[in-house]
Amino acid sequence: MIDATNRNTALASALVDELRRAGAQSAVIAPGSRSSPLALALDREAGIDLRVVLDERSAGFVALGLALSTGRPAIVACTSGSAAANLHPAVVEADQAGVPLIVLTSDRPPELREIGAGQTIDQVGLYGSHVRWFHEVGTHEADEAGILHMRSTGSRAIAEAILGRGPVHLNLSWRDPLGPEPRAGDVTAVSRTALEGRSGGRPLTTGLSGREPSEGLATALAEAISGADRGLIVAGRIADRSLARPISALAAATGFPVLADITSQLRFGSHDRSPVVAAYDLILRHEAPDLTPDFVIRFGDMPTSKALRGWLTATGADQIVVDPAGRWNEPTRVAGAFVRAEPAATIAAVLPRLTSDPAGAGGWLSRWTGSEQAAQEAIDSVLADGSLSEPAVQRLLATTYGEGDRVLIASSMPIRDAEAFAAGSEAEVTVHSNRGANGIDGLPSTAAGIAAGSGAPTWLVLGDLAFAHDLGGLAAVAATDAPVRIVVIDNGGGGIFDFLPQAGQVDPERFAALFTTPSQMDVGAAARAFGIEYVEVRDADGLTGLAAATESVIAHVPLDRSGNVALHGEVASAVAGALG
Repeated sequence: MIDATNRNTALASALVDELRRAGAQSAVIAPGSRSSPLALALDREAGIDLRVVLDERSAGFVALGLALSTGRPAIVACTSGSAAANLHPAVVEADQAGVPLIVLTSDRPPELREIGAGQTIDQVGLYGSHVRWFHEVGTHEADEAGILHMRSTGSRAIAEAILGRGPVHLNLSWRDPLGPEPRAGDVTAVSRTALEGRSGGRPLTTGLSGREPSEGLATALAEAISGADRGLIVAGRIADRSLARPISALAAATGFPVLADITSQLRFGSHDRSPVVAAYDLILRHEAPDLTPDFVIRFGDMPTSKALRGWLTATGADQIVVDPAGRWNEPTRVAGAFVRAEPAATIAAVLPRLTSDPAGAGGWLSRWTGSEQAAQEAIDSVLADGSLSEPAVQRLLATTYGEGDRVLIASSMPIRDAEAFAAGSEAEVTVHSNRGANGIDGLPSTAAGIAAGSGAPTWLVLGDLAFAHDLGGLAAVAATDAPVRIVVIDNGGGGIFDFLPQAGQVDPERFAALFTTPSQMDVGAAARAFGIEYVEVRDADGLTGLAAATESVIAHVPLDRSGNVALHGEVASAVAGALG
């Protein structure tokens, strides 16, 4: 039932009711005057869990985290002007990562635009090509047409976000009164559909999509897989951890090794992990002709590893990419085909059609798993002294994460070190990353959203610069019930740049000034400012002890980066020697 207090309350409540009916269960709003109708409607809707975040930039990433953790579209709403511009980084990440986000920006009505009215910018198409659908909702009366327009817009917004796997932007103009001021006669709609919505709690319009593979496609895929002598499965970032078992089943049926990115959900869990190869980045830096495939099937995004991308391009193997979102996610530029179908349904259709004998691939699989074992033992040998380093932190954390934990790993060095050194475990751990745009902003906010959406203990592993980028997000962390364990790997800023050619091409002082950007932040003071527990971690016990934290905590891990490049080189040499 809509709120008939006045025109705006009716229109806003109709929109929010449809968003909830179509699948939204969580929302984040940054306070403002122009967005009052939306704030009141979201607060009134019992089926939507509403969170208030004072900073729009943070609010966008909290909503992103909610959508990541639940798999459902999350709403973020704000007032007009630069508030809407501050949502842009989260919109970009949602676009690139395929996360369903419903962005509701409030705006001045047309008569107050372009005349110097305060807090007014051009919000039409503000996020450009980064949204799946933009709609200037317009100003309407609360009559039959106006209420149904809002309902139709709400149901379409959810459908566009789900089917298009990405963000949607609705720009909503509000005239006074912005608050719940009673206005008799404002609401003239009379039909039950407009006032109450469809019976049975259904949305006005439902978006449906058939992503089941056709019989012909399943047969063709099965023939391609069965015809491979040296097949390989590459699993990149996959948000849905339920895909681990189908992909594992495909590996078992084919005898294909699985090169599993840290965010693929295949390194962690109780599924069969025997064909999983985690150290592929280090293995592929060592020339190994006996590991060259003739066929590759890839699920999820392309993994982080630059060595893997280059190697896949160079092998000349036929590649098939299963990419249901419909994006052209193919940085190697040599894939032979894209499959626009759901991975689980595709695998289920292919398995009974396979004609190859997995036993015949035993030698091929054992070469890969033998290389994996040798590489993991070599890594252990180099890191055996137990001291903390950037590789050691990621390796140790991978054995520390507990059953049901959520993990968010930052871009830059953390995700690369996790990919190279985190072997995984039997715990059902879900690993997230903001790897759509590969940025380092909004990470504490995203972690807060993941914790709020999942209700599970959530780890955030990031560097000192990424921590500094989103200090305001600590307010959202402090307000979250589930514990957020923030591990700040402090290498004095920008440690990844030490691995670039520029490090040897630019004068050291200029290089340090232009690239390393140490934040000089007092991490403990930042924690205290937001009332979050702070600990300094100097050894392995301090790191693993974080698993017992029942409240949010910021763990500061200061490290000397001067030997980091050399340590990575030592590990690579040890792996090469083990594979000799």
